[in-house]
Amino acid sequence: WTVDNNDSRLSYVTIKANTIAEVNYFEEVDGLLDADGHFELNIMLASVETGIPIRNERMRQLFFDTEMFPTATLSASLDMEPLLSLGAGEQTVLVTDAQLTLLGNPTDLTVEAVVARLDEDTLLVSSRQPLVINAEALGLGAGIEQLREIAGLPSISPAVPVSFHLTLRESTAPEP
Repeated sequence: WTVDNNDSRLSYVTIKANTIAEVNYFEEVDGLLDADGHFELNIMLASVETGIPIRNERMRQLFFDTEMFPTATLSASLDMEPLLSLGAGEQTVLVTDAQLTLLGNPTDLTVEAVVARLDEDTLLVSSRQPLVINAEALGLGAGIEQLREIAGLPSISPAVPVSFHLTLRESTAPEP
């Protein structure tokens, strides 16, 4: 199974000045789910989209340091049986432990998702509830402070709600 970037979205919400929430997302993600249930999602950090070009550039340079860390990775091991037994139009709730590695710093997460089989070859995986990522725990505190100073803000919250909507398409190996 491969993640279809065109039909997928990974979004997050930033909160600045205690009351202003802004939705951002990544334009490029890719990933694989193999037959053994190993899932890996790669997030191209330079594809961050905040709606403001200068802020995109600041996020790339000051926050994500995309020159040194171009990709964040989420990995998990899934029980494939409940997913493969879904019929078209059926869905199930999936709760799994995962690991997010961002700027070389890993953090453990519990992910709650709804998995729906759209057709024989397509799964839709969506967050059941947002993941709340602590940016400081991932070593991003200095980047938050730099962005806060440049923007002249009183605060930027290190708690970042993240949601996802991933379309996975079953791929078959080519015949020899």
